[in-house]
Formats: sequence, C-alpha cells, structure tokens
Amino acid sequence: MRIVFMGTPTFAVPSLAMLMEQGYEIAAVVTQPDRPQGRKKVLTPPPLKEAALSYGLPVLQPERMRRPEAVEAIAELKPDLIVTAAYGQILPKAVLDIPRFGCINVHGSLLPKYRGGAPIQRSIMEGESVTGVTIMYMAEGLDTGDMISRVEVPIEEDDTSGTLFQKLSLAGAELLKNTLPAIISGEAKGIPQVEEEATYAPNLTREDERIDWGRSAHAIRNQVRGLSPMAGAFTYLNDEVFKVRACSCPDGGQASGDCTPGTIIAADKNGIAVQTGDGTLLLTEIQPAGKKAMQAADWLKGARLEPGASFRSGSPQ
Repeated sequence: MRIVFMGTPTFAVPSLAMLMEQGYEIAAVVTQPDRPQGRKKVLTPPPLKEAALSYGLPVLQPERMRRPEAVEAIAELKPDLIVTAAYGQILPKAVLDIPRFGCINVHGSLLPKYRGGAPIQRSIMEGESVTGVTIMYMAEGLDTGDMISRVEVPIEEDDTSGTLFQKLSLAGAELLKNTLPAIISGEAKGIPQVEEEATYAPNLTREDERIDWGRSAHAIRNQVRGLSPMAGAFTYLNDEVFKVRACSCPDGGQASGDCTPGTIIAADKNGIAVQTGDGTLLLTEIQPAGKKAMQAADWLKGARLEPGASFRSGSPQ
C-alpha cells in the first residue's frame, strides 16, 4: 500500500504520524507552499511539512494542484491511495483518477453538515453541541463524495477552535487507522450524502471576525470561541481595533439593561461587562491595538475608560 498524504495545518499531523507508526509506505507528503507569517512576514513552512521532514519524507508543495506539472508529479509517485486531511485545495479529476484505491479525505465535521474549509470554527460559531470527523471518498465537488466512516465528538462549553482542532485531529487519526483496512480489502462501502441536509462552512473572512453587539451574548461568545486562538473577534474602542480573546455570559445570556448594545456597563477585577442585544457579555481576555493579548483586569489597571464608554461594531468614520 503506497500512499501519498496531503494536508497543511496541525490537524493533519496526527494522521500522518499514525500512518508512519502503522508501517504504511508514504511515497510523499503534499502540502501548501511556505507562506509569510506574523508582522515581520517571516516565510514559514506549514506544520505538516515540518512533521514530514522530521520523518525524512519527500515533500511536494505545488502552488496549484490543477497545473499539469503538479498532476504529473503525483502520477509519477504511482500511489495506490491518496489520503487528504485539511489540504486546502480541491483535487482535479486528473488527480482523483490516479490511485487504484481512490482518494479519501479526513474531514472535520459530520457530513453532509459543514462542507468546506472552516467546519471546526463554524460549528462552534453556530452553537453546535456535537461535531465529529467523516472519512469520505473524494469527488469533484466540495466535500460531496460518499461517506465511509464517521465518529462523533462533543463540543464542550469551554471549547475553542484551538482545543476542538486538537480533539478532532486525534479522533480523525484513530478513525483513519480503523477505516484503512476495509478500504484496502475492498470491504468499505460508500454511503451517498443526502444533499438536502448539506450545510456549508466557507473559509472565514474579515467580516466573520467583526463583533455585532446587537446580537445576543451567547451568539457573540460562540463567535469569540470559534475564532480563538487564531484571528480573534474584534470591535472598535476609541476608533482603534480591540480584539476579544475570551469572554463569558455572567447573567446566563438573559435580557438585561436597557442601554445601547456595546455600552460598557462595568469594568473591574472580573473583567469588562458589555451590554449586548440580549444579555451581558463579560470580556475576560482582550487584545488592545498594538499590544499582546492580556487579561482584561490587567489592562484596566492602566486604562482610562470614560463614563458611558462603548464598543462600536462599525469601522471608524
């Protein structure tokens, strides 16, 4: 069994580690090109590339998998199976047709829900209590192929996308381990997805990160959790970007107060209490413009908040 493994973020690393531990032959690892990261734009390799190099595996980093030279490079590897896990590109039919056992994907949702590039973040942002991993045969559409196996993973109240990524990456590696023998033996049966039940999880945009204080406290908290610890949800204070890294609903998210959403109604050692469209949101970890993330209580020691100060959803005029 000769495998080409494709992936990019840390989500893919446990699956690659499992394949190595189980003795599968990895012909090559395919991942996205190195990208500039951070304020200094340092060229940084994807996490999967670093893992692959630690195993001494050859690494391919095509800019576009649809280009003829990329397809030819995969064909020359003569894989029996292609396994992908959060690779980040849709494979063309020319690649899907190469391996005799086909191409399978380790997807971080319970398909057909949350097809697309951000299923983990959006499952939290939508307030789901359960998600999971689905292993599917890949087709030309976006996560539309027949399902082979799946496992459910609960979303805990304090989960962020960071913690859920870790849970699902480990669950996906274990599911892949248990599913591969059936694929190799020909016993795996693909189950068609019900199109009417499909939902989508497109890649996140800047607008997804903007806090609308007119929404409920629970909805905003789910947004913050879903965006943590990566991009972070943001608002504006004194015409400057102000990120919210962690928060809670001290009143249970119930309707409270009659002031304008976004108004700061308390600021003390517990954090910054903000009126929302429904309930109070307590900001406990924040990141002011130009500074590192910190506890809200620590920031308040040196900050000066004017009476009636408020956060704004819209950008400065």
